Amino acid sequence: MTQDTATRTIPVQAPATRPPRGTDPATPAVLEFGGSSFPSLDSYCALARALHRRLDDEQQPLVVVVSAMPGETEKLLGLLHLTDPHPVDATSAALLGLADTASAHLLAGALHHSGVAATVLAGQQLGLVADGDFLSADVDHLDPAPLRRALETYQVVVVPGGQAADRRGRPTRLGPYGAELSAVLVAGALGADRCEIHADVDGVCTADPGLVQGARLLPELSYETAALMARYGTRVLHRPCVRAAEEYGVALVRRRNRAPYPAGTRIGATGVRAAAVVLNTESRVLGYRTDAQADHAHGVLGTEGVDTVRLPGGPQLAVIGGQRDLDRLHRVDDLPEAEVLGVPVTEITGTRATTRIARDPEEAVRLARRLHDALVGQSDVPA
Repeated sequence: MTQDTATRTIPVQAPATRPPRGTDPATPAVLEFGGSSFPSLDSYCALARALHRRLDDEQQPLVVVVSAMPGETEKLLGLLHLTDPHPVDATSAALLGLADTASAHLLAGALHHSGVAATVLAGQQLGLVADGDFLSADVDHLDPAPLRRALETYQVVVVPGGQAADRRGRPTRLGPYGAELSAVLVAGALGADRCEIHADVDGVCTADPGLVQGARLLPELSYETAALMARYGTRVLHRPCVRAAEEYGVALVRRRNRAPYPAGTRIGATGVRAAAVVLNTESRVLGYRTDAQADHAHGVLGTEGVDTVRLPGGPQLAVIGGQRDLDRLHRVDDLPEAEVLGVPVTEITGTRATTRIARDPEEAVRLARRLHDALVGQSDVPA
């Protein structure tokens, strides 16, 4: 059996009594829009018009979590490095959050122009407390009271994604994919029965459609299968978000971020036994001399925030996503020398994962295509 890095439990502070989840007409719908949703200023106006129509049609308040426009966070980081080549994390967290806050206010302005009462709850205002690493903080709790008070006055509350504050009130960030995690936590705290995640993809497919021709959309997945796909590196699912959604009984709905905003994949307690092939061409498999060395590296890299999967059948470790300098981490943490064996390609069938190793990304793509051709027809089998 494979082992993976530990996931954290995220408490949500909520009222002692409330109506059953999803039955209170005052419960808002929670929507998240990633940075790709805002390629231009016109995108805010188009989204504001769509949200206005939804308010008219459904008569339900909205909480909308947004990320920065593409490139804006990087611009701020570049400016910071010009003033301080080695900034402290506290400064970085405070500055980088401004890009998401600007995006939230641009949407709030567009909503106001379209006749919708909207406000922004950013950072400390939200009631989300996260301590530890300023740039990848551990969530302590979310107090829904500020959101509930804002929803008494406004039709839409816009939340800059990934922002929190520590117990001393200092800005912190939730790390990669923090906007999606923010949205799931908000949905859980407010008693929403689902959280709608909008991105530039139709949903979760049987393989990466950019690499594998014939990849098909999966209309529904269980939390367990979705978490397994995320664990092995599928780019459209993020494991902490899936696990948080499962913990609080919130269904995830993956949707396209352009009108008419079709719902692509629903992730919940029940689903089909999906068959899929997962390939992230930036992932690598490391080989060690002994199982003890591989186990040790798995534990240490996990504490460094590196997503790893301990592969069965030998002293091998899959490092997912390739986002960190592994050579440096091995030196800093005095880890045993490892050999790069290749790129992992993983077949998922229900809750079972089988990983093969390709020599390089090109061979990995060819392998993924062959495996996917063999898996066609195994999707949509009742769990």
